[in-house]
Amino acid sequence: MIRISPDAEQRLIRRLRRLQGQARGVERMIQEGRECREILEQLAALRAAAHQAFLFAARAYIRACAQEDPARSAEAVQTLLTALRQFP
Repeated sequence: MIRISPDAEQRLIRRLRRLQGQARGVERMIQEGRECREILEQLAALRAAAHQAFLFAARAYIRACAQEDPARSAEAVQTLLTALRQFP
């Protein structure tokens, strides 16, 4: 199993925890009956942050794969490209 560096792992976990906080914030906004525009802006920010977390994780895993097993780096790139196709 290929693992990212401890530093990258901690940075990714921090990003994910921030995303969780943002999602809880949006949930509160909905429950409070905040303006639709505000909610949509926060959802757009949440989506952008999730995309950045994905890109960070993808780069970290590609680097780890290339360092640990250069023969598998092509497979890792293909996996990344497949995942990227899922984003609009």
